[in-house]
Amino acid sequence: MKKPVHNPREVAEIVAVQALSFIASDPERLGLFLVESGLGPETLRTAAADPQFLASVLDFVLRDDATVKAFAAASELHPTNISAARQVLGDPHWERDVP
Repeated sequence: MKKPVHNPREVAEIVAVQALSFIASDPERLGLFLVESGLGPETLRTAAADPQFLASVLDFVLRDDATVKAFAAASELHPTNISAARQVLGDPHWERDVP
């Protein structure tokens, strides 16, 4: 059984990875994201390891109310949790290794 995640940084990264999966599940949304990010499909996995990239994923989701609502429904998260995850990823004080 997996240990629950309590570190805000790890939780935020999980939310961002879920958002990336949500984006990738819709070809039109994925195409727009790839164009805007300048990435190719082959580099998404590598980029997903970068916290700044994960923050940009959440920026992409948060900039449009319909996308926020759709992702919130798909991930069973409240939109404020998505915003909070973005805030944590942008805050250098929330390090991964902090207990």
